[in-house]
Amino acid sequence: MGMSISAKKNGPYRVEVTDGEIKLLDAEGKEFDLKGKTAFSLCRCGHSQNKPFCDGSHGRVGFQADDPAPRTTG
Repeated sequence: MGMSISAKKNGPYRVEVTDGEIKLLDAEGKEFDLKGKTAFSLCRCGHSQNKPFCDGSHGRVGFQADDPAPRTTG
């Protein structure tokens, strides 16, 4: 499966699938209905009214990411 996750500057995590399907499960293991979707954005600011998905609230609240994609050294 071809998939990428991009941390948008001061915005959401953008998930894009180029081949196949993707599953997104909640904390109880229930699957979100993503049939036919090849891309979606996940909230990173904590203010979305449609969590876990982004609704653009990051712009309204002025979300500033400390680091868009922290890296660990190992």
